[in-house]
Amino acid sequence: MRAILEAISLYLQRVRTYNPVVILVELVLIGAVVWWVMRFLRGTRGARLVKGFALLLACVYVVILMLPERLGWQRIQLLYGHFLLFAFAAVVVAFQPELRQAFIQIGQARFFRSARGQIEHVANTLADSAAYLSRNRIGAIIAVERTVGLGSFIQAGTVLNANLTAPLLNTIFYPGSPLHDMGVIIRDGRIAAAGCQFPLAESEEVDPSLGSRHRAALGLAKEGDAVVIVVSEETGRVSLAYEGHLYLGLAVENLLEALRTLLAAPRLPRRHQAPSPDTTP
Repeated sequence: MRAILEAISLYLQRVRTYNPVVILVELVLIGAVVWWVMRFLRGTRGARLVKGFALLLACVYVVILMLPERLGWQRIQLLYGHFLLFAFAAVVVAFQPELRQAFIQIGQARFFRSARGQIEHVANTLADSAAYLSRNRIGAIIAVERTVGLGSFIQAGTVLNANLTAPLLNTIFYPGSPLHDMGVIIRDGRIAAAGCQFPLAESEEVDPSLGSRHRAALGLAKEGDAVVIVVSEETGRVSLAYEGHLYLGLAVENLLEALRTLLAAPRLPRRHQAPSPDTTP
């Protein structure tokens, strides 16, 4: 115990000699990198792996840092350095799909595209597709990811990472298509995946006349902040689910306005809280 306290005291003395400005800048940069990585992996199976691996490395580093040099633990410290190189190579191999996706996103030149332009593109495309599906009474369910990640649902479906276009959405949901029964997830203005199974809301929370698509839309809206569009196969009615509520029977114009507002802000202004009087809690 005394050796550990001496090690901590020695470490604190070294810290006092550092330039506080340099330390602050380094911490900000490290925090930004960690935030970006966790945001990218949010909602995927890799997020837990990274958290567990980082916690293990931090604990081992703290233990090694507290070991006095006179006890002869230099070999363990040397092996720890080599282990970090091995761990880095293992991370590259284990996260090859995620790294590939990250480089693809960087190469898409999103820095030069305004967020407002992307919101307009997503809203207009979804409204056009909903209008077509509604006219032809083609059932559909489309979820737009916001701040809560949908990575687990994406991985369980068929990953597409395709450009968001109305004809592609209409083709996916066309009767007879292998993916038409399940949901589509939109992430960062692209079709991330199709054939995604969403959690169903409890039967007593939804009108008995509504089908499984509406239950899935409400179930997903209750678990996170995704915006979910539903088109009824029987009636062609367009509905919208978000923040734990299901709004039934929206006109295409109202759907477009709601999508623009929802995708531009975390919460919808109160004047848009009830786009239709026919709602379910």
